[in-house]
Amino acid sequence: MEKVVSGIRPTGKLHLGNYFGAIKNFLRMQEENNCYFFIADFHSLTTHPTPEDLHGNVRQVLAEYLATGLDPEKAVIYIQSDVPEITELYLLLNMNAYVGELERCTSFKEKVRKQPDNVNAGLLTYPTLMTADVIIHKAAKVPVGKDQEQNLEMMRTFARRFNRMYQVDMFPIPTAYNFGQALVKIPGLDGSGKMGKSEGEGNAIFLSDEPKAVRKKVMRAVTDAGPTQMNQQKPEAIQNLFTLMDVVSEKETLEFFDEQYNSCKIRYGDMKKQLAEDMIKFTEPFREKINQLKADDKYLHKVAEMGAEKARASAAATLKEVRDVIGFRKF
Repeated sequence: MEKVVSGIRPTGKLHLGNYFGAIKNFLRMQEENNCYFFIADFHSLTTHPTPEDLHGNVRQVLAEYLATGLDPEKAVIYIQSDVPEITELYLLLNMNAYVGELERCTSFKEKVRKQPDNVNAGLLTYPTLMTADVIIHKAAKVPVGKDQEQNLEMMRTFARRFNRMYQVDMFPIPTAYNFGQALVKIPGLDGSGKMGKSEGEGNAIFLSDEPKAVRKKVMRAVTDAGPTQMNQQKPEAIQNLFTLMDVVSEKETLEFFDEQYNSCKIRYGDMKKQLAEDMIKFTEPFREKINQLKADDKYLHKVAEMGAEKARASAAATLKEVRDVIGFRKF
């Protein structure tokens, strides 16, 4: 099986968009590949250098991903900072990464625009740390979104450069993981765009949300005055509600409200109430499992320790080769 590496940022709770997007694909990947999933706590410091509770964030994310089905018996699940070999390879890669190419990175320029008072060296060298994360395990595949495609190209550049400079064929040149189908895009509750925490807490339904919070968010979802013609096209904000209902409700429920809309009899309040209850029913197993895992420190410790041991074994073997190739020797 091919090795696949993917990072998870510990900067927020999981929402329905995460589940129907990346997570469902992660679940498939762990069945078909040799997967390494890591919680990217070093990466998170590039945008949040002084987190209030980094350990708590990591713990929350670990519990949530386990609750959604990531299996430590099927995949290596670890915390980035538990594998010091990654940071050593990161340093060595930085020696052959050039300021000009790093400054031209689109994601770097975008972050500079968004956080002009926090343009740190880690932000600039994000692509080399990302490269180290992947090639430390000699991974062949990495799942990336559209916003990470340039970073993948830089990763490929750095892997090739190392192989060429030291005249070795050490690192596979990683390629994008092909999911074989388009990711399901889950819309937010604000009337436009996708569900995401960056758009505000009220835009997303988190897997750990209590029923009261779900009802409050859904009832505040953007709607309009209602259709004025039979079978008219739904505006984006209204179509978003139907899209959400399509993923959490019974087929008959969706068909009922669709017919109500097409016949100009829709009552958005009734639709929202039903959607909220269906979302609560859908997220309940995740919410219960998350709370159960968060209360089980012993198990979370065991998972993190087991993952670190497996990840370090893989990383240490690669780093030994790298050090030998470069010429580090003990006297």
